[in-house]
Amino acid sequence: MTNQTQQAPEGIPAATIVIFRKSSDGGAPEILMTVRSRNMAFAGGMAVFPGGRVDDADFALARTLTSPLDTAELAHQIAAVRETIEETGLALGIAGDVDAAKAADARAMLLDTGELAPVLEAFNWSLDLDQITPFARWFPKNENISRVYDTRFYLANLGTGEVEIAADQSENTRLFWVSAQGALDMAERGEIKLIFPTRRNLERLALFASYEEARAQAEAIPVKTIIPRIDDSNDQPMLRIMEDAGYPITAELLETVQRG
Repeated sequence: MTNQTQQAPEGIPAATIVIFRKSSDGGAPEILMTVRSRNMAFAGGMAVFPGGRVDDADFALARTLTSPLDTAELAHQIAAVRETIEETGLALGIAGDVDAAKAADARAMLLDTGELAPVLEAFNWSLDLDQITPFARWFPKNENISRVYDTRFYLANLGTGEVEIAADQSENTRLFWVSAQGALDMAERGEIKLIFPTRRNLERLALFASYEEARAQAEAIPVKTIIPRIDDSNDQPMLRIMEDAGYPITAELLETVQRG
């Protein structure tokens, strides 16, 4: 990830991607999660989906593309593709001759250059952003947290089969596949920690028996910017989100909320 970042007026633009694969036992689909290094200023030690900041180079690449999407949305989707390669070694949202060896070489180059455009050129790849589906947008600007990110969430489908993944060991220390409900159960047992947006998104993802179901709901419900708000109208303050964005649980006791 590069150090230069184009910051939105009210928040740091970021993108994260929920990667699905079919489970080997035919049960609920699995999603890829990563545990962030405890040294990270934001969400250190937390289990999250792969992702990160949208860099200036992502916006620059977006401006070269012909697309019905606006530049900001294109830049976020590009960042989701780039961060996935950087953090996991998986080349999603890419068209061309992609195999495990090329993905590994592309990851090494990307970690060196920090920009996706030269990687696409070097490997004769192009972007296939139809592989990525907008799912949500979270902007916790009302919360007392160290850094405020305006994060767009996307869905992608790896399909079936075992693939090699490896954490980058700088920002992330562990990668693992788990069902959405399985991740919630791990958090309940104290095996992982979840910040408020990740927990709410896992609860939503746990509703789906397949990637196709998740994508269908994402396409049916327009993405709205979710801004959690503190509700202190009762004895115990709650952190709440809007009721009509597809989430089965829209509030949590403020005292139990894990923050970044």
